[in-house]
Amino acid sequence: MSDQAPPTGLRTLPDVARERYRRQRHASAYRFAAGRCSGRRALDAGCGDGYGSRLLADRATHVVGVDADAAAVARARRRYPPIDYRHADLTHLPLADGGVDVAVCVHVLEQTADPEGVLDELRRVLAPGGELVCATSNRLTSTPGRDRPVDPSHLREFTPGELHALLAGRFRLEALLGVHHARWLHPLERLAGRTVPDLMVSPADERWPTLLQLAVAGVGAELTVRADRLDASLDLVAVASVEPTP
Repeated sequence: MSDQAPPTGLRTLPDVARERYRRQRHASAYRFAAGRCSGRRALDAGCGDGYGSRLLADRATHVVGVDADAAAVARARRRYPPIDYRHADLTHLPLADGGVDVAVCVHVLEQTADPEGVLDELRRVLAPGGELVCATSNRLTSTPGRDRPVDPSHLREFTPGELHALLAGRFRLEALLGVHHARWLHPLERLAGRTVPDLMVSPADERWPTLLQLAVAGVGAELTVRADRLDASLDLVAVASVEPTP
């Protein structure tokens, strides 16, 4: 059985050069989340093929990865067998109330028809005082000047204010940050006349400028998560908490 996911647009594909940049964007959010998991029980909600859960497991005492895609869960189990992977809908998590200390949700909200339901369920399984780390595409940069998402796998995207409003009433927002790519890519974007996020949703057979192909294939961990210039960030990363029990 192949461990390669089909190219549906819902997942980033390992070992595919033009997908490496998107993969690294996701990984940057996971690395940030892992820093908040030390000594804690973690949930990777929407774990896909499991590479993010593996990053969390470097710090967390226990990681549960949950995904609605049975084939992705099967691949995750084969690749990272020490981690507890489960097949379930994110609006019906197979976890007890207050069963985890950190819930990590990376690039899920924009792909689900019920983001409110997902957040309600994450709130349920978080222990009092627990944290949510949620990453999602920034509508200001992923779909600039358009009414509908450019990425066909996205049902709904959020601005910083919209994400804040979505979390309000369920969590206490601790921080709202952005993922920014390396500055050395800016001249290449100007040369191409397009941004890298725009190129990410171009047809698979579309040729990119050679320099940009090489740059995207070579992207490593240069992306940063920081608080400044949210309007220009590629993705949004929210840290929110559950009020502790009095």
